[in-house]
Amino acid sequence: MADSAPAATAPDTGNTTGGVEIVGVTKRYGDSIAVDNLSLSIQPGEFLSLLGPSGCGKTTTLRMIAGFEHPDSGDISISGRSVLGLPPYKREVNTVFQAYALFPHMSVAENVAYGLQQRGVPKAEQRQRVAEALDMVQLRRFADRKPTMLSGGQQQRIALSRALINRPSVLLLDEPLAALDRQLREEMQVELKLLQARLGTTFVFVTHDQGEALSMSDRIAVMRAGRIEQLDGPEQIYAAPASAYVASFIGQQNFVQGTVAAGGAAIDTDLGVIAGPWGGERVSPGGSAVAAIRPEFIRLESAGSTANGADARVLSVSYLGETLQVVVGAGEQTLLVRTPAPTAPSVRVDDDVRCVWSPDDVRLFATDGAPLASTHVITLPDRSGT
Repeated sequence: MADSAPAATAPDTGNTTGGVEIVGVTKRYGDSIAVDNLSLSIQPGEFLSLLGPSGCGKTTTLRMIAGFEHPDSGDISISGRSVLGLPPYKREVNTVFQAYALFPHMSVAENVAYGLQQRGVPKAEQRQRVAEALDMVQLRRFADRKPTMLSGGQQQRIALSRALINRPSVLLLDEPLAALDRQLREEMQVELKLLQARLGTTFVFVTHDQGEALSMSDRIAVMRAGRIEQLDGPEQIYAAPASAYVASFIGQQNFVQGTVAAGGAAIDTDLGVIAGPWGGERVSPGGSAVAAIRPEFIRLESAGSTANGADARVLSVSYLGETLQVVVGAGEQTLLVRTPAPTAPSVRVDDDVRCVWSPDDVRLFATDGAPLASTHVITLPDRSGT
């Protein structure tokens, strides 16, 4: 694990406005280290996501950039100048947190215009920019209502438009879409990315939702225990995760535990020998390792096939529109299989099948005791008497 792995190249705008530099920052709460000697360079105009589980340090990092928390050591610069000791209102940032923090006695339009009023923006410009901001979040028709008359998701969209209307050099977002329903959240992901590209504003987005990170980010910093496990572009993070931990957070994975076989290019597992390239640190023969196989890289063949893979029994079949999802059991291991519905094989619960995959689609990883988010192991019922 390192502060930063080999990373995708971030946008280079040729200036420092909106750039963020975090150098050797550590933040402690008592005996607990929330952020551990973290260094990160965020380029002007970049959309960067901090991704990880609760407690990994992503929100603490965001709050230190904003000025709501102060590092115990290290330095933070925005647009080429250190901001240590500066209060939030003196930094070139605006922040959208999960809490709405709206003024209940003001209308929606007045809430959105508040920052412009504080800066003395002319009223005609205020009206135009408020209308544009409310159009962006599809709330213009509610401009004269009070926030308490709207749903939680709508209130979060008001908070988002209020932050964006000031056009800060850096916009910090702490899971701002979490309160929205799925369809609107997906629409807002598209709108946020388009808006960010149009304004050229640096976005630093905190989320535990890998789908959000993949769909919007120029780069993703996957965090673990206050450090960066991998910093890379979405495609690299998905296709070439640097560790089993990263693989478990980006997309879904089937993890199979095993022991590295002689030669080191495969592991011995309960499903047989699984071969594939290594992701990250290589493990010597005899050591513990895990094989990761994405659901879309497994195909189902009829029982009796001798193709590379493992025999299994169908446990469930789910139709997900464009995708057919099949859960199979092989020994005490469950595997998730996803295949395009138009070309999916006809299978039913209790069918015997063979799960087939290419070694090129497998990644082998060292195991370090960390929980793997997509590991599924169950005990299957005994069918010997049926």
